[in-house]
Amino acid sequence: MNELWIYFGALAVACLLPGPDMMLMLDTGARSGRSATVATALGLATARSCHLLLSALGVAALMRTWPWLFDLVRVAGALYLAWLGIQVLRHGAGEARATAAVGASSHLAAFRRGLLTNLLNPKALLFCSVLLPQFVHPEQGGVAARLILLGAILLAVGVVSDLFYGLAGRGAGQWMRARPAARRIQNGVFASVLMLFGVRLLLSARPT
Repeated sequence: MNELWIYFGALAVACLLPGPDMMLMLDTGARSGRSATVATALGLATARSCHLLLSALGVAALMRTWPWLFDLVRVAGALYLAWLGIQVLRHGAGEARATAAVGASSHLAAFRRGLLTNLLNPKALLFCSVLLPQFVHPEQGGVAARLILLGAILLAVGVVSDLFYGLAGRGAGQWMRARPAARRIQNGVFASVLMLFGVRLLLSARPT
């Protein structure tokens, strides 16, 4: 049980560190409705589920064996983050497509943004592959049940933190909606940070 608290603490610290997921939730909360914010969080959770599955299948180890695979995902993720930043600049000022739209297509787009932002980040996969094995003990048996438990905790912590940042962004967005100058500054900051995360991902070192 003590190990689970350590695991929970490690996840909590990871969620507090600035990253593309956090910035996406803040931006979505600030510019979109509650349902779009939830859809984005579900997209991120789905991507994390994929990373958990890929970690269990050994894909992270495959990235270490074939570094070009890591590079491929890294470049795709960096380009996607840059594209997201450009979209914030293009549509932020006029609140075009991102404003509290309630159609099914807008919810699907929000889900897709969350899914791709996390799924195209190879560091998220490597994080799962490095963290989980430290809390699994094959000699004690029940490996599958243990992995399911650890995965469920990871997803729960991720969803809670994502919704928290979404709500925080929503509060900031409501305050800035009546202040166009502050709104423009916010859009510029969010766009710049997303693109900087893309650059950081592009320059990240290969796994060893």
